[in-house]
Amino acid sequence: MSVPLPPLPPAADDAYRPGGHSVADLADTEHRQLLGLAGQVDDPELDGEGRREVVEVLTAAVSRHLSAEEQYLLPAVRAALPEAADRVEAVLAGDAALLTVLKAVTGPQDGTLAEVAERVRHHVDEVRVLTARLREVTSDADLIRLGNRWEIAEEAAPTRPHPGTPASPPWNRVVEPALGVVDKVRDAVTGRRTYPADLHRDSGE
Repeated sequence: MSVPLPPLPPAADDAYRPGGHSVADLADTEHRQLLGLAGQVDDPELDGEGRREVVEVLTAAVSRHLSAEEQYLLPAVRAALPEAADRVEAVLAGDAALLTVLKAVTGPQDGTLAEVAERVRHHVDEVRVLTARLREVTSDADLIRLGNRWEIAEEAAPTRPHPGTPASPPWNRVVEPALGVVDKVRDAVTGRRTYPADLHRDSGE
């Protein structure tokens, strides 16, 4: 089954494969990354500053990930797998709860961090099921085209949780880039770390 997307360029045959990464592969890769960050939050070897930086990066990574996922992956699942509509709605509700908890985190010693980590794990478990089913019914070309849009959306996505914003197209594709601009300005002013690579930038690793 094909996911509704703009038409592909003309090709000599049906084996045309656009360049880029599959949206399913991107989701799986980022899920592993999020699980790793969630695990670091409770690392007893981290000092307060180290834990604060991990929390900042986890917050930004979750915010970007959910933004891109809600703009492209979940609508694709809804279109290709109508029978999964209730499961998509459950994921969206879980995403909103995760963003709400993240927004309430006050610091590296906040007791709600354990709940954040648990909600991240639950999110990964739920979306993995949908991603696996999407692979079965969607062409590689469509998955890659969705992946290209995911990467563009993530570049413009917010880096802080905004649980009250629209979670479905078209409005999330309008609102979230605007919020992303504001968040990135705040990040630049405060020197906040937002990518896993930033956790090693001072050590040279």
